[in-house]
Amino acid sequence: MKSRKSHNGNRSVLNTDAFDKRRFKEIFEMSSSLQKIRNEGALPMFEPLLADIWASLYKMKPEIRAKDVDSVLKVNKSLMERIMADEYFVHYRSFTRLDDLLSAIGTVKFGEKTNQWLTDQKEEDEDFKKKMQEVNAMHRKLQKPDWQEETENDSQVSKENFTEAMTKLDKKLQQMLQKNSHSFSLALAQAIQETKQMKEGLKSLLGGCSAGSGDAELKKVPLRDQLLLAEKMAADKTMKEIAEWAGRFKQIARKKQKSIHRESMARRGVTLGNEIERLLPMEFCLYMHPITKNDFLRRFVEGQTMQFEQKGREVLEKGPIILCLDQSGSMYQLDTQSKGFILTLMSIARRQRRDFCLILFSTRTEIHKYEKGKIKGSDMVSLAQTFLGGGTNFALPLDQAMNVINESRFKQADLVFVTDGEDTLNDSFLLEFNKKKKEKDFNVLSLVLGSSIHIVEQFSDRVIQVYDFDDAGSFTAFEI
Repeated sequence: MKSRKSHNGNRSVLNTDAFDKRRFKEIFEMSSSLQKIRNEGALPMFEPLLADIWASLYKMKPEIRAKDVDSVLKVNKSLMERIMADEYFVHYRSFTRLDDLLSAIGTVKFGEKTNQWLTDQKEEDEDFKKKMQEVNAMHRKLQKPDWQEETENDSQVSKENFTEAMTKLDKKLQQMLQKNSHSFSLALAQAIQETKQMKEGLKSLLGGCSAGSGDAELKKVPLRDQLLLAEKMAADKTMKEIAEWAGRFKQIARKKQKSIHRESMARRGVTLGNEIERLLPMEFCLYMHPITKNDFLRRFVEGQTMQFEQKGREVLEKGPIILCLDQSGSMYQLDTQSKGFILTLMSIARRQRRDFCLILFSTRTEIHKYEKGKIKGSDMVSLAQTFLGGGTNFALPLDQAMNVINESRFKQADLVFVTDGEDTLNDSFLLEFNKKKKEKDFNVLSLVLGSSIHIVEQFSDRVIQVYDFDDAGSFTAFEI
């Protein structure tokens, strides 16, 4: 069925060119949602309709062709004329044009809502329902291989009958669009709203912790991964909740990191150099003034401009962030919170170009390493679906963390240990772990969710008791 329909993807009622057709084909093949809508379409020409919806959202100046439109696409033309004339669409296009992601998600949502509207109208109007059933039956017949065995005259009659049936359906559709214009506009408005929510969710999942970084971070992610996550969020309530928690935690992390930056700047002295990000404000003023600009440039080239001095670990590349996260059975109720917490720490690592290692543990472990904090969309979906369950064993993740630190090209590390359980560790293990901690010069920050801190205190530099990940104490981890 799909192979026989594929040629329809080249049919258009808009001023599309070879690039538009090729690009939509690529997006269509990436998107299982678009393929699903095509297969469930209330009308036989739904794939070319989706292509036109995409082009209307993506192109700088989409226009409906006044002539040379295939007669079987009359219904598509009527729908596109109504869509492109809608005030919601006209306003929203200022955001979607030349935006691959918004145009693709918008096409999914517009396609879903248009198909649902057609289905609703069919249930409410018997004549419309009859005409839709007729064209669908004729189209199915034309798609069958045996219709080609008819005589040339008979096959021509079949095509003409189909075209005539489409013309009658189009006339009825125009009446329905006029009669129920408000409900169609409402459907488009809902599509736009859902598209915006979807993009915000993706920014929460993939964006960084710096202000305004969401769009920039999204552009670094392949479109295929963006669509995969968008479709997963649409179908999976868990993924949507993870995105909400990640968005909230990243806002908090942004404030924490900004505060740390201000405090470290205040502690620094002044030295000479030519690192732009560390220049004193007065040097920028000298650069902006025409009289002092040349003197500034000379001193900058010679490394003699005044800049804030960095001291301590800040002057070095920071070591990896290692997160040991308890996934014993009792942690399940906090699973979506914990995934948002993971993504926030990962975004900090990405921004600071630090390796990130996630060690999930219960009575077994799973280790995931992300170079410079970068995670693929498919890995994010897999992470969202992972939960170990079972009991609690502290020694396993601590051993694994030590192995990771031994492998790292950095001596220093930040280890965050999160648990809601209790365990016992023998004295020899604690002695050896703390000895290695001192040798490797790494710190352990432990967050204990509602249980005793007695054992955790014995291998941690700092222990904070919290109720859940949304407790203010948990946000201390965002200062690393």
